[in-house]
Amino acid sequence: MRAHWVLIGFRWKPCCKALLTLVIGVSTGAWAQPRLTPAPEQIVLPASVHAQSNQAGALREVEREWRKNRNHLPAALNYARAVFLLGLTEGDLRWYGSAKAALQPWWTATSLPAEGHFLRALVKQGFHDFEGGIDDLSAAITLDPAQPEYWSWRFSLHLLTANMAAARTDCDAIAQRFGRDEGQACAATLLYRSGQAQQAIPMLNRLVDLPDYQGPFTQDWLRYHQGEAYRAAGQYAQAIAVWEKHLRSRPESHLVRLTLTELLNQQGQFAQAKRYADSPSPTDALLVQALLASRGLKDGDTQRLADQFENRMNNQALRGESLIERPTMVYLITFGRDNAQGLKLAAENWRTQNEPADAVLLVQAALKANQPRLAEPVLGWMAATGYTDPLLKALADELQTRLGKS
Repeated sequence: MRAHWVLIGFRWKPCCKALLTLVIGVSTGAWAQPRLTPAPEQIVLPASVHAQSNQAGALREVEREWRKNRNHLPAALNYARAVFLLGLTEGDLRWYGSAKAALQPWWTATSLPAEGHFLRALVKQGFHDFEGGIDDLSAAITLDPAQPEYWSWRFSLHLLTANMAAARTDCDAIAQRFGRDEGQACAATLLYRSGQAQQAIPMLNRLVDLPDYQGPFTQDWLRYHQGEAYRAAGQYAQAIAVWEKHLRSRPESHLVRLTLTELLNQQGQFAQAKRYADSPSPTDALLVQALLASRGLKDGDTQRLADQFENRMNNQALRGESLIERPTMVYLITFGRDNAQGLKLAAENWRTQNEPADAVLLVQAALKANQPRLAEPVLGWMAATGYTDPLLKALADELQTRLGKS
């Protein structure tokens, strides 16, 4: 999710460049707000940055066409794409439920057009069905291998599930089919996700300045990964500078805002973190970061924010939602609400997705609980992928000591 985290591909049609298919995301399912699949008649487009822009009319027209006949596949695909992108770009992934509702008549269909397999894959991965998502993406690629977004999303899910060999194969295919620059984008991601952040930095620094890559979504994606490469290399000031500069021109970029806020909290820059996390209606991910910043500041706002997050957790429980969301793990483990429960969730989550942020949470929880063996799979993942960053390395070193492996 979001990965949020991992690159993910998407495009708002029409689009001509492969990299223009790549829009922000770090393990997107992991950062979702409480998910609710509303009844079809209750699905509406929210008042949002997109609904307030010149895309509002187009989005609402897509919705109207779908409502006319919910069994018309082209209209359903258009609506599913629209609401999925809406949730993705704003960090409010409750809209995955809307996309799934649109695709429900074809949810178990074995034969779909390429775009049907593709959009179903997006929704599946949003609900943590990564294997099913990869299967649908492979079907889409078989039917229409000329679509770059199909390849970029499959690359993303291979990376998310730590299948580095398959990710490299897809990255090579992207370069061969769609050009050197598109290939360098995924290659740079592979470099910093395999312990070679210093080599990734100049590649990303070049890509962010290319004239063809100045679109807002493309810049969101590139600036996120540029900052992540600096962060993985331990160059925190540079990462913060990249993300702060981007937010001055793109304040609506949820992923960049969230990742910046996380790093500021980790660095003890709580006032800055609180400022970036502040919102009248924050996502769960930003709310828990505001909570951590408030605790660091001792500003008297901590209990109010904790109560707000507790209420959201309780609402999830009342709705019977079972997905493991990373903000909940941060609240339980990093904030310290219930480390034992957080450890249980982190260990279960690790069985399905392997992201650096997930690794940190699992090791933190296991060390706090004095159950280091529960986090031992993280060491295997680090050895297999080569991934490292200063925070995770320090935790891994302590874990090895506690396991008697130092």
